Amino acid sequence: MKRSLRTIVLMMIILMTAVPMVFAGGKQEAAPAKPAAAEVPMTHDELVAAAQEEGKVVVYAVTSRIANAAATFTEKYGIKVEATNLKDFELVEKISKEGSTGAQGADFVLAQDGGRVMGELINLEYLYNYVPPTMKDVIPVEFQNPLAFAFINKVFIYNNESASSQAIDNIWAVTTKEWAGNFQFKNPFQEGVNANFLTMVTKPEIAAQIADAYAEYFGQEIELTTPNAGYEWIKRTLENNMILTTSDTKTAESIGIKGQGKDRNAGLFVFSKLRYTETKNLALQVMMDVKPFSGFYYPIYALMSSNAQNPNAAKLFIEYLLTEEGFTPWSSDMGTYSSNPNVPLQPGDYPMSTWVEILVEEDPAYCFEQRAEVEEFLNEYIY
Repeated sequence: MKRSLRTIVLMMIILMTAVPMVFAGGKQEAAPAKPAAAEVPMTHDELVAAAQEEGKVVVYAVTSRIANAAATFTEKYGIKVEATNLKDFELVEKISKEGSTGAQGADFVLAQDGGRVMGELINLEYLYNYVPPTMKDVIPVEFQNPLAFAFINKVFIYNNESASSQAIDNIWAVTTKEWAGNFQFKNPFQEGVNANFLTMVTKPEIAAQIADAYAEYFGQEIELTTPNAGYEWIKRTLENNMILTTSDTKTAESIGIKGQGKDRNAGLFVFSKLRYTETKNLALQVMMDVKPFSGFYYPIYALMSSNAQNPNAAKLFIEYLLTEEGFTPWSSDMGTYSSNPNVPLQPGDYPMSTWVEILVEEDPAYCFEQRAEVEEFLNEYIY
């Protein structure tokens, strides 16, 4: 049985790292890494002055819109921003290298892929948690450790040009022969959050929901050939010729193009691509009522680097990104949600309170502990 390099790395981290855990509201979280030096309490004006004295800030981000936020931050505070847009695995590897060698690099990051961020960056103290004092009473406490900057959701979306109603109402539909070759999902080995989602469906309480959904859909109890119903759903979906794509953009374009004449054509990808119905004249519609879930969501974390050369500028920029003004590059479209509940939504979008009820939440601790096993399982079906 072959193993991916990522699987081997994660297994090594698990064996090497002994990490204390804290529990908040029954949810397991990583104990935050400590900064290189003790935090010095500052007022907002004192932080601005200290940040301006440093004069610049370096950020690595998994979102390209950081460049737009950097421009307005510089205009507001006169502080130069060096922003680098990286894929999630590139960011983890770059911070790991800088952290292990002491090389100068990012002052803070906007990072996704909670399992790897927790296991390989926070637990090894390459990154640490910082919540701006002005935001401690604004950001819900459950989003503060590690600090979530924003949330992204991926949902079941279908081509509604020919379909007369919601394409599926149960996730097991995509395992049937009628759906063979008609369901798309970005390759989980090309994006960590997708691998995390597949890891999450194997979590016992979610797997139990999937088993119940099977019984509801097929009218009989599930017979397992794998450890639980989550693994079984993954296996049967992959065996049903699921199309693995290289990007959510390509997935949306492939599914949404008009004139296909197919009544079964759907995928699981980012909700924000729904904007293509207007910008690219595609036929796309979200499915909000699928058993036992309609997709998943995950955080983008804002975390300080223990090697930060400009820590005050980094803290000021994090504070700025959590404001309505700083979040404008993301709130200009549907599908990216600030952890600050006061940031308004686009017309027609849904609040996080809606998504939390119908989507699978990424649990970084569970992903860190179990993803290597799930990736090993995926290697049997994805080449």
